[in-house]
Amino acid sequence: MNQNNSVFKTLLEILIVSTRLGFTSFGGPVAHLGYFHEEYVRRRKWMDEKSYADLVALCQFLPGPASSQVGIGIGVMRAGVLGGITSFIGFTLPSVIVLIVFAIILQGLDVADAGWLHGLKIVAVAVVAHAILGMAQKLTPDLKRKAIALLALVGTLLWQTAYTQIAVILLAGFLGFLMFKQQADDKPSSLSFPISRRFAVICLTLFFGLLILLPVLNAATQASWIALFDSFYRSGSLVFGGGHVVLPLLEREFVPTGFLTEEQFLTGYGAAQAVPGPLFTFAAYIGAVINGWQGGLLATVAIFLPAFLLILGTLPFWHQLRSNSKVKGALMGVNAAVVGILIAAFYHPIWTSSILDAIDFAFAAILFSMLVFWKLPPWIIVLTGAIGGWLFI
Repeated sequence: MNQNNSVFKTLLEILIVSTRLGFTSFGGPVAHLGYFHEEYVRRRKWMDEKSYADLVALCQFLPGPASSQVGIGIGVMRAGVLGGITSFIGFTLPSVIVLIVFAIILQGLDVADAGWLHGLKIVAVAVVAHAILGMAQKLTPDLKRKAIALLALVGTLLWQTAYTQIAVILLAGFLGFLMFKQQADDKPSSLSFPISRRFAVICLTLFFGLLILLPVLNAATQASWIALFDSFYRSGSLVFGGGHVVLPLLEREFVPTGFLTEEQFLTGYGAAQAVPGPLFTFAAYIGAVINGWQGGLLATVAIFLPAFLLILGTLPFWHQLRSNSKVKGALMGVNAAVVGILIAAFYHPIWTSSILDAIDFAFAAILFSMLVFWKLPPWIIVLTGAIGGWLFI
């Protein structure tokens, strides 16, 4: 009985702390990692500096929302799989609820030509431009990786098919393997998690099984909820580099197929910048536009499920993965390609549908300066964008 009480208290503590972070963590994945470090390492001392750095390295290595995966990993270290689930719910649910409510309100209003919506689209220009600059400095520091990014940019723009991005990522991984396979090893990880290798293998099998099986089920049944689950699951499985990179995947899954318009898509993306928590919760908005609150919850589960399965499936094997220089080389190539893919998405659909005249460009420059040079919080940028669009555009 005492043990059950102890487990319950630990889970409740994780829920309270992660929910507070879910309400206050503005600024994207890099900022989230800073909030986590302050709360979990410095204040609560749930883990040491080295363990936290190793966990962040693992989550950067995997596709999916890195900050959410770090939060899940911390919960797992604290209280096993239930701790990971609890940590995820606390950090994610606040923004999911806000974006579902936003989508439902928009559905009931005739706001297609509203100036404030166009202002939110211009906010997306400033935010993604800032993300590209930061990622390019970090992920393409040399000419080889700049060349991979350029190839990814050209390929993604000129061959816009459902499988282009997968092909680009695979090719970039192969080029990275060839170019950087002699990459020096870092110090090995010292992480240990309460997860058996058998359970990890089950999670990895489920991850790849769903990736293969869902498209087959979708083609065989034509059920709308399976189609939605398949699209969101595939998007969550193939994103390297954080939330901004999911933008082109989701756009190609839902806009050309007519599930929602580009206006609705970019409006939701702008709104997602205004809420705290992971940017992947943008999926909740899309799901709610398509099929109400049920669609929002289904989309949230589907896009985050790969992140869960991957973090649980790789934790026990991280030591071997991290010490393999060839694996690291392939990852360096993939990360460089991510920059090119994001630049392609920045041009279309973000720039082409948002910057229509000189006023739009000038306003985007102001918002970009507020974000990058004056370092104002993202919610101020979003509020300024909405008010400016309403007043002047």
